[in-house]
Amino acid sequence: MQLSGGEQQRVALARAVALDPGLLLADEPTGNLDSATRRPASSSSCSRSKRRRGATLVLVTHDEALARHADRVVTLRDGRVKNGAS
Repeated sequence: MQLSGGEQQRVALARAVALDPGLLLADEPTGNLDSATRRPASSSSCSRSKRRRGATLVLVTHDEALARHADRVVTLRDGRVKNGAS
């Protein structure tokens, strides 16, 4: 059986949060997901793990809606920090 890119992404996200890590590094966790799947997958899995264990979540994303859930946002533009916190 072959999984689609979005299915592979959801499995990878589920595996990453399954053991409730204290530090979760996520590089474009919603990159291959369609808009209908993107919001529930990213918001629930990452945020739940973060809240349950007080985990630190370092997230790289182009998804501004996902970034709005962060405690701190650092924006890079042309390899330089645009702003330090929001």
